[in-house]
Order: sequence, then structure tokens, then C-alpha cells
Amino acid sequence: MWLPLLGLIIGVLLGLLTDIRIPEEYSNYLSIAVLAALDTLFGGIRAHLQNIYDEKVFVSGFFFNILLAASLAFLGVHLGVDLYLAAVFAFGVRLFQNIAVIRRILLTKWSTSKEKIEKI
Repeated sequence: MWLPLLGLIIGVLLGLLTDIRIPEEYSNYLSIAVLAALDTLFGGIRAHLQNIYDEKVFVSGFFFNILLAASLAFLGVHLGVDLYLAAVFAFGVRLFQNIAVIRRILLTKWSTSKEKIEKI
């Protein structure tokens, strides 16, 4: 579980401490990469809360998602079609699904612990 949080902290620090400008022609790729990273992060949190977290699945899923989404965006640029929107949609749906599951798990744990406290 420490790997997703470490990656998030390093990424935020690098973003805040450096003055790197991304050219406009790469903005589609960057948006897909950020969504893939967030999807993987929340998927890792969800898996940890469900006690099924596997670091190999986490890391391989991250790189596979980014590679597939970037390939789709690259193909779309050469075909003149905004195919990156398909990846944005897919990652967006998965992101909200993972957040919803995380919310349900946390609410269940909170209500269970609250019931235990009330019984005491």
C-alpha cells in the first residue's frame, strides 16, 4: 500500500518544485497519463481496503493502462479522430466506480465500528 502513496507524494513534490512546461501538442497524452495514474491509485486503495492488493498487479496495471491509452491517443492523432476521448471516458468511469466502492467500504467500516462502540 505504500507504493501508491509514495508515487503520489513524489509526483506532487516534483510538480510543485519544478518549473516544467508541457507543450500543447502533448496535452492529450498528459491528461490520459494523469487519469491513468489516478485510476491506478484509487484502484490500489480499493484493492487494499478489500484485502486483495497485489503490488505486481498494481505496477503492471499502471504501465499497461498508460501504454494502451497513449497508443490509442497516438493512433487517433494520425487518423485525425479524437480517440483519446475513449480512454478519458473509460478512466473516468473506472475512477468514479473505484471512488464509490471505497466510499461504501469506509462507510461500512465506520458504521460497524460505531455500532460496536454503542454496544459497549
